[in-house]
Amino acid sequence: MTREFEFDFEDRYRLPARLFGITPGTARVAVTDDELLVRFGPWRLRTPLSNVAGTQESGDYAFHRTAGPAHLSLVDRGVTFATSSRRGLCVSFVQPVRAIEPTGLLRHPGMTVTVTDPEALAQAIAPTV
Repeated sequence: MTREFEFDFEDRYRLPARLFGITPGTARVAVTDDELLVRFGPWRLRTPLSNVAGTQESGDYAFHRTAGPAHLSLVDRGVTFATSSRRGLCVSFVQPVRAIEPTGLLRHPGMTVTVTDPEALAQAIAPTV
């Protein structure tokens, strides 16, 4: 069974996102029986559910740090897929994962996604946490 979670597109994020090919049709988070998959325009993240270490809701993101393409945190190498400043879900991984560059040299210990229902996404991956 696959559960899909839509991104929460705040109006002011729509144009910057569209410039990078990120639209409601190209941005989704999916949870299968054994995998967590993220599509954010041209960017992809895929990892086994067994690699999820934990989750935490967060929010009030700065527009200038989150609008547009996928973002890399220079502090912890985490990746952010944001379409809203309101709220999202931070997911930490046991082993860092590939996401924003094609060679796989850069790996991310966590990600943040601004889906419409962060609580439901956390519950969908909770059995592995």
